[in-house]
Amino acid sequence: MHIHKLEKFWIYLSFVAIAFFIGTVVYGFTVMELKVIDKENTLDPDRINETRFGNPGVYEAAEGSDAEYEVYVKTIQFAFQPGTSQPITVPANTRITFYITSPDVLHGFDVVGTNLNTMAIPGQVAKFTTIFPEVRSYGIVCNEYCGLAHHFMEGSINVVPKSEFDQSYLVQ
Repeated sequence: MHIHKLEKFWIYLSFVAIAFFIGTVVYGFTVMELKVIDKENTLDPDRINETRFGNPGVYEAAEGSDAEYEVYVKTIQFAFQPGTSQPITVPANTRITFYITSPDVLHGFDVVGTNLNTMAIPGQVAKFTTIFPEVRSYGIVCNEYCGLAHHFMEGSINVVPKSEFDQSYLVQ
């Protein structure tokens, strides 16, 4: 059976492309330590109020000079809780871990002017850790279409000096 040289070229090229795609997946899971969602990062959207997302806000994770904070954000149509009606207030130059989820539909959580960006998927908890180096206010926008009033979904993060951050900003 004769195979034209251009057909051979495209067959070889397709095998190279398949090997490249398999290689990128293997590289991602072994070198970059990417993970698929596991049971630790999932929750039942109908029972979200039984978790910290039922009382979202800023929690103290570690005290003292190595203080760290955790921020639980619930994204709903068309608001961030907290973030929209009251800003999220965190101290500057401190390790902050965000936990973000949604009980209703797919949302985005994009901190404007930074590379902080994640999706809020119903039933899953997105997590990322950051340190805000300067005192300022950041905007939050939803970058996933979530309904007719999607364009009104916004919020803010206020980064204050460590000396001004106190217990009144924490969930009681």
